[in-house]
Amino acid sequence: MAEHVEDLTVNYQEDDLLVVKEINKEILSKGSWTTILFRYQDFDKNTQQYSADKFTIRRYQKRNGQYQTKSKFNISSTAQAEKIVETLSRWLSTKGA
Repeated sequence: MAEHVEDLTVNYQEDDLLVVKEINKEILSKGSWTTILFRYQDFDKNTQQYSADKFTIRRYQKRNGQYQTKSKFNISSTAQAEKIVETLSRWLSTKGA
């Protein structure tokens, strides 16, 4: 794991091949508990190409100077991501109403 929140990544390599490629990340909260939203792609060995963009939300806890993954939620499709954005936007626009 990593000592600094900025060093956390979903990049994953097997035998010199980047199997999971991080495209972007947004740190949603920092501290002893950190939440990060990642945008990434998976490598498909059959097609030799990376997938369409995927998204995951990861929660990390810092213990003994290292961040450890505690939970994750994978957004299964662009349609699901759009539905989450739509719902949160609607809820936030009616906040306090």
